[in-house]
Amino acid sequence: MEVDDRLRAELIAVSHAIADAAGKETLGHFRQRSLNAENKSVDDFDPVTIADRAAEQAMRAVIAERRPHDAIMGEEFSDLDGSSGLTWVLDPIDGTRGYLSGTPTWGTLVAVGPQSGPILGLIDQPYTGERFIGGLGLAELIRGDTRQPLDTRAARPLDKAILFSTFPEVGDARERQAFEALQTQVQLTRFGMDCYAYALLALGHIDLVVEAGLHAYDIQGPMAVIEAAGGIVTDWTGGPAHMGGRVLAAANRNIHAAAIDALNWAD
Repeated sequence: MEVDDRLRAELIAVSHAIADAAGKETLGHFRQRSLNAENKSVDDFDPVTIADRAAEQAMRAVIAERRPHDAIMGEEFSDLDGSSGLTWVLDPIDGTRGYLSGTPTWGTLVAVGPQSGPILGLIDQPYTGERFIGGLGLAELIRGDTRQPLDTRAARPLDKAILFSTFPEVGDARERQAFEALQTQVQLTRFGMDCYAYALLALGHIDLVVEAGLHAYDIQGPMAVIEAAGGIVTDWTGGPAHMGGRVLAAANRNIHAAAIDALNWAD
C-alpha cells in the first residue's frame, strides 16, 4: 500500500494518541484490589475487566474523531466498517490475566493497515513507560524522552535459542505435541509474558515466540513491530499470520526456518 508523507505522519500520530487514551484507562485500574473480572468463556477462564472495555472505548473515540472513515476491529466490541481501505486492529489489554495478577507483562496493542496486514504497529506498556513502535520507517522503543532502535537478534543455532509462549498448554493436543518437539531443541523456554514476549523479541533479547489460537488483534500490533525490527512472523508453515491462528515469530530467517522444521507442522 502506498503511504505518502502526510498519511504516514497522521497514522503515527493517531497510533500514539490511541495508546495514550488507553493508558489513562488501564493505569487507573491496575493493581487496584477492588478490580474484578467477568468470565467470557463457559469452558475456560477468559477474563474481561472494566479497564478492558473502558480502554477500548477510549481508543475507538480517538479513531472516530481523527480517522472516522477507517474500519475498526477490536477485542471487546463489534467490528466497525469503514470506507478508507484501512482498518485499526485494537487489543486494549493483551494479557488480562497478568493485568489482574498485578504483573507488568500486559500491554495495549494497536495496528493499522489494509486487508493484507498491518503497516504500522505498537505495543504499549504504560506502567513501565515503554512503547514499542514499528512500521512506516520506524522501529524503536520509546521510553520518556529516549528512543532506542529496535533490532532483532542475529542468527544462532536452535540449541542456543530462547523460546517464549504465553501458556505451557499450547493449543490442542496435536499443536502441543508440535510445540514440545520444538521445545526439546532450544536452550531455554519461558512462559507467561503475553505481548511483552514479542516486545523482547523486537528488542533483541529472545529468538522465538510460538503460540496457537490467536486472534488478529493479538498479533497484528506485535507483527508490525517485529518485522520492522528485522524479524519475521508467519504461521507454523511459513504462511500469513496476520489473522491469527498458529503463530511463529522469529528473530531472523535462519532461526525461523529451523523452528518450522522442528515444529514439523502440516494441516
